[in-house]
Amino acid sequence: MLLDFIPLIGAAAQKLLDLIPDPGARAKAAEDYQRALLDIAAKAEADQRDVNKVEAASASLFVAGWRPAIGWVCAAALAFQYLARPLWAWASGVWWPASPPPPALDDMLWQLMFGMLGMGSLRTFEKMKGAGK
Repeated sequence: MLLDFIPLIGAAAQKLLDLIPDPGARAKAAEDYQRALLDIAAKAEADQRDVNKVEAASASLFVAGWRPAIGWVCAAALAFQYLARPLWAWASGVWWPASPPPPALDDMLWQLMFGMLGMGSLRTFEKMKGAGK
């Protein structure tokens, strides 16, 4: 995946920038490099928004419905894990003490939900720095 190479590209770019002897030219090259990265990220984000708009406008349930379906699956998993499962465990302990405990889901559901909703800290950090406006 392309994102796996970003640290390598950044390290290589930094080594190339370190080869520039003039501090002013090095700073200018570093600024140009950062600007180019921000431009690439902004273009990728704009392209993804365009794809999202086309998908959302589609009449096909398989095109426009996959994001809501994933959202509903995540909502159902959260409801089971944090509402139904504890109530099931309580009820089975009260009325059926010999019954096995209800199955547990992964505890990473909140992180999944935050990622789906775009509530990750990376985007917040970018907004605080003024990037990607």
